[in-house]
Amino acid sequence: MDNQVPPRKVPNFCSIRYGIALLLLLCNVIIMSQRVCMSLTMITMVNSTEPHGLSNTSTKEPQDNIKNPVYNWSTEIQGIMLSSIFYGILISQIPAGYLSGIYSLKKMVGSALFLSSLFTLLILLAAEFGEALVIICRVIQGLFQGIALTTQQVVWIKWAPPLEQVRLTSLSLSGLLLGPCVVLLITGFICDSLGWPMVFYIFGACGCALSLLWFVLFYEDPKDHPCISKSEKEYITSALTQQVSSSAPSLPIKAMLKSPPLWVISLCNFAFFWANSFLSLYTPMFINSKFHINVKENGLLSSLPHLFAWIFAILAGHMSDVFLSRNILSLLTIRKLFTLLGLLLPALFSLCLLYLSSSFHGTMIFLILANATGSFCMGGILINVLDIAPRYYGLLKGFTNVIGLTGGLVASTVTGVILSQDQDSPWLKIFFMMVANNVISLIFYLIFAKAEIQDWAKETQNSYL
Repeated sequence: MDNQVPPRKVPNFCSIRYGIALLLLLCNVIIMSQRVCMSLTMITMVNSTEPHGLSNTSTKEPQDNIKNPVYNWSTEIQGIMLSSIFYGILISQIPAGYLSGIYSLKKMVGSALFLSSLFTLLILLAAEFGEALVIICRVIQGLFQGIALTTQQVVWIKWAPPLEQVRLTSLSLSGLLLGPCVVLLITGFICDSLGWPMVFYIFGACGCALSLLWFVLFYEDPKDHPCISKSEKEYITSALTQQVSSSAPSLPIKAMLKSPPLWVISLCNFAFFWANSFLSLYTPMFINSKFHINVKENGLLSSLPHLFAWIFAILAGHMSDVFLSRNILSLLTIRKLFTLLGLLLPALFSLCLLYLSSSFHGTMIFLILANATGSFCMGGILINVLDIAPRYYGLLKGFTNVIGLTGGLVASTVTGVILSQDQDSPWLKIFFMMVANNVISLIFYLIFAKAEIQDWAKETQNSYL
């Protein structure tokens, strides 16, 4: 079996494959903007002077004008609203992963993005009828976001040459980190000048427009793209000649469930999503509790950790592919190294945030580093499934995402409960749980991780239930 790579004179950043990565990056920016914007608008949506014991009704304050309604939602209800989107994402992961190998990726990603955007617009109407409808809207929104997030990753099975897989994947997925940065950066200004409802109008409308752009620009196979150059098409297809066939494989479910490498990837996904979801959703509240600043300044400061996380994600993808293409490190060593950096460094900087940040600048530096260094996982656990089972990538990515998103769901819910019940040192408990998750999962990963195709995932394997 010859492992030759085609000539590298094929264009990179001006190529169609990088154009697709940038298009997916924009899709992910919109998806995360729609998911996270409520965490900052909540500060202006909710009557913060209302005692915790009051009813969770959505009655507007009479002194506020119609343009900026204020609701009497308790801290518990706010936590449920922020976390409810994860229920929808969770439900959709495995079905979306399985269906991505059967149905059109173009239709699945585009339709899911459009419907997520539609329900972003409907949240405004739902808020008028009560918190229950807002929660339902967020769950349905999460359902479509989960479909878009899972199916888009299958795109790279046909579009990413092996030595560029991490680079292209991390570039597209980095939109999930850039999204919170964008939304937190501009949401404060929108709330301050146009009112918080405009936040949902803007991100909902942008998502609808981008979904139409996706239908126009995306093609599922390089062979079908009308604008791709002959050299790039040959480069991609020849690089993928030894990849898995397009025939639908049977599912060795028992072998999958008995696979330690798959389970440690899932465990680390649980820890990664726990930390990422907590930092994405609750950074504005943490900054507000520490510095008591206005929503515009809060949005600006809250965007900084996500901006650096995005930069680190692109760096991680590039470094990982450089180490692999130049044979500096083995594939397994690369995966373990980047997972080590992506889980251990956030834990260390979180401890520094708790014990060494006595000043404003110290707090912001450690908060930025705790968030940004988690992006090293882009070159580790977040791509590792493609190493061990490329022919089942869509399904298993959905499975590991389910485990991971469970961590995100638990993190956001538990954080809301702790903040509402513990008035003394809630953030101490919250950050310690994050640190414990990261360290425990990392230990198991370093022991059991693999980076070669598993026996049950090979094409010569006659798989069965």
